Amino acid sequence: MPEPDRHLLSPGSGGLHRDGLKGWPDLWVLPGKPPHARPAAMPPPDRAPDQTLAFPDELLLRVLACLPEPHLTAAASLVCKRWTRLSGRLRRRLAVRDWAFVTHRLPYRFPNLAVLDLFPASIAAPAAPSRASPVLTCGAVSLTLDPSADPPLGACRFLADDVLDRGLAVVAARFPNLRRLSATAAAESGGLMDIAGGCATLQELELHRCTDLALRPVSAFAHLQILRIVAASSPLYGTSEDGGVTDIGLTILAHGCKRLVKLELVGCEGSYDGIAAVGRCCAMLEELTIADHRMDGGWLAALAFCGNLKTLRLQGCGRIDDDPGPAEHLGACLTLESLQLHRCQLRDRRALHALFLVCEGARELLVQNCWGLEDDMFALAGLCRRIKLLSLEGCSLLTTRGVESVVTSWNDLQSLEVVGCNKIKDEEITPALSELFSNLKELKWRPDNKSLLAASLAGTGMGKKGRVFFKRILPGHQRVKGKVLNYPAGVAA
Repeated sequence: MPEPDRHLLSPGSGGLHRDGLKGWPDLWVLPGKPPHARPAAMPPPDRAPDQTLAFPDELLLRVLACLPEPHLTAAASLVCKRWTRLSGRLRRRLAVRDWAFVTHRLPYRFPNLAVLDLFPASIAAPAAPSRASPVLTCGAVSLTLDPSADPPLGACRFLADDVLDRGLAVVAARFPNLRRLSATAAAESGGLMDIAGGCATLQELELHRCTDLALRPVSAFAHLQILRIVAASSPLYGTSEDGGVTDIGLTILAHGCKRLVKLELVGCEGSYDGIAAVGRCCAMLEELTIADHRMDGGWLAALAFCGNLKTLRLQGCGRIDDDPGPAEHLGACLTLESLQLHRCQLRDRRALHALFLVCEGARELLVQNCWGLEDDMFALAGLCRRIKLLSLEGCSLLTTRGVESVVTSWNDLQSLEVVGCNKIKDEEITPALSELFSNLKELKWRPDNKSLLAASLAGTGMGKKGRVFFKRILPGHQRVKGKVLNYPAGVAA
């Protein structure tokens, strides 16, 4: 073995330099130490003992249960493996985005779930997009755009039906206390039958991509009270033209779910027969929501069969009823209390007249961001003579005169909300309308943006500083676009 240079090992040299140890890779010499000595290994830093190890799982669960949901899932579950396991036992609601997690890890990670959303996980990941086919993502749904196709929007890709059924079977076997489930309906519906048999306490169900055949196992849910159905739309889900929910599916639903309290139909087809079957069989139905419907004309008359209906809500409907029929054949919902219209087209005078006739006993009327509601169309709301609460939001075509002509005819009106209606002006309020305001129990009056700005700046002094500033300018001077103009003192005053 060659010997190192003596000047590198001298005390005055400050130790052995690295450049002189190219042939001595295993040798490390500190100043004042012999060449054969090696430094001792540094001891690991002392860590404070985990005091929670002395707590039993039951006591630590009671402590973790006091944390709010965001901290329980974000911070507490990252402390250690034990806290991760215990925090998973406290988790009651979850939205899953990976279907492999459903079949392998979900029952062990979160064993006590009561609310489970499987719809995001049932959507297959889109293929790698090319420059000619970008991907449009909205929430959990990703669609492929093909500029050369007509239409350019592709269908949403879902997992295979057998994969969905296996995942639902795992959920049915491991979560018997499940209360709410959101899932994608398969064509064979075997997974839903497993859910009906394994989750006896299920009360709320949300089904996407529904067809008439997919609704057959819904009748097996004995305690189902809330049901939301999103029909299979051929442009979005890639199904056939006759793959939605028609009168057949609504009839199957009505005869199977007689304990329903709330029902929401999104994108469903059908007509008078389907709605009438729901009204006759679901005697406990109190809330009905119809969104973006594709029903045939005449379905409004079937609402008279809903003998216990309290709330009727229309959302995103491009049309209400193309052919409501004669007014004497419409009937009325005698128990209806609230009529709510959200983002609907209200340009058909005949359909809107039929709607108000059916809902003439309503106590609440809510209109939000609807199109085509002009003064003459809103005048039809005078048919509902028992209105106690009126809420108007985003009705840009309504004027002060149109609102006054209706609200002054309601003797039972107690609450009024007007927000974001730009054609309703404060300066157009008449004495009759002012007297009505003074008799109301609750009033929220913010019709246009200027009224909203004035109300928010009240008492702050903002909005007046410019006028006060220009008053401080010396008499005889006026500033216009950065220039100082001289005028006689009398003119400036």
